[in-house]
Amino acid sequence: MNLIRKPAVAGLFYPDNEKDLRNNIVNLMNKARSEFETKNILGIISPHAGYIYSGYSAAHGFNALKQKKFNTAVILSPSHSEYFPGISVYSGDAYQTPFGLIPININKRKILSAGNEEIFEGIEGHRKEHAVEVQLPFLQVINKEFDIVPVVIGDQSKKYIDIVADKLVDIIDDKTIVVASSDLSHFYDKATADKLDSIVQSRIENFEFDELQSDLEKNKCEACGGGAIVALMKSAYQVNFRKSKILSRTDSGDFSGDNRRVVGYLSAVVYN
Repeated sequence: MNLIRKPAVAGLFYPDNEKDLRNNIVNLMNKARSEFETKNILGIISPHAGYIYSGYSAAHGFNALKQKKFNTAVILSPSHSEYFPGISVYSGDAYQTPFGLIPININKRKILSAGNEEIFEGIEGHRKEHAVEVQLPFLQVINKEFDIVPVVIGDQSKKYIDIVADKLVDIIDDKTIVVASSDLSHFYDKATADKLDSIVQSRIENFEFDELQSDLEKNKCEACGGGAIVALMKSAYQVNFRKSKILSRTDSGDFSGDNRRVVGYLSAVVYN
């Protein structure tokens, strides 16, 4: 392997020590047990803040995902640190976490990026992006051997999200899952955040991905990875996965005790 994406937020968003990280994740997943049961899962929606804040909600989704046998995880992420038009699929060989290397599925990467200039192989958006990275240790705890297709969406306007959704259909199979990485509203008081985040929750519960896209564009609600959520749901609909369930919704105030400026988190599963 030649090009390895090294951890960018280990020691900041989650522990950089392998033992501490495993204990952290196992404890979160033990606290977040749910009664949701099905093996017919296509993917999850998962938050991406520091584990101390969003880890509890995230753990609900990965607990559900434990029931699914998968060989490949496609991670859909917004780009927080750099803007670029289009969608960047990591062109390197692997992502690294404190648990070790996770190889890139080169075949699925090539299929995803083939025949469309808007989806390209590159490192744009991957250099410092935490929204992909924080999902990976959870995946490594629930699955010992798998590969990934990390996808960073530089522009979440409808044009690009439709392209991502349509191309995902080409790589989805029985052994592939999709993780849509997104937080919800940012830095409102708790009551205002609840109103905004409940709109996103309702759209996901009712599988209204077009309406969610419209709400996001009209600023009726907020989700930094809203396009990733829409892409997951739209591609799922095309392959006849048309059910979703909210597993957890929290905000940073639930863990910090500061309800003046909170960030919202949500975990959900898409299944059939």
